[in-house]
Amino acid sequence: MARVTVEDCLENVANRFELVMVSSKRARQIATEGKDPMVPLENDKPTVLALREIAEGLVDAGILDEPTQEETEAMALSAVQDGFEQHEQEFNNNL
Repeated sequence: MARVTVEDCLENVANRFELVMVSSKRARQIATEGKDPMVPLENDKPTVLALREIAEGLVDAGILDEPTQEETEAMALSAVQDGFEQHEQEFNNNL
């Protein structure tokens, strides 16, 4: 297992702050959202996998624009609730 350095990662992101944001989001995707790593596992934790992906140029700041699984589920639930409320209102108006 090769060691990942901050300098390796900074070649693919703008600065250290962005590195923290990108790596934490990607690690969360791997750990809790069921996303598959794009590098071999090698018994690494999700944070190390995320940093390795960034160092290899497989993940960049574009990941920050993607909604999380929680956000996607919340939007879907909101749409269902809105549809239900609209249907309920139409039903009550027809009584």
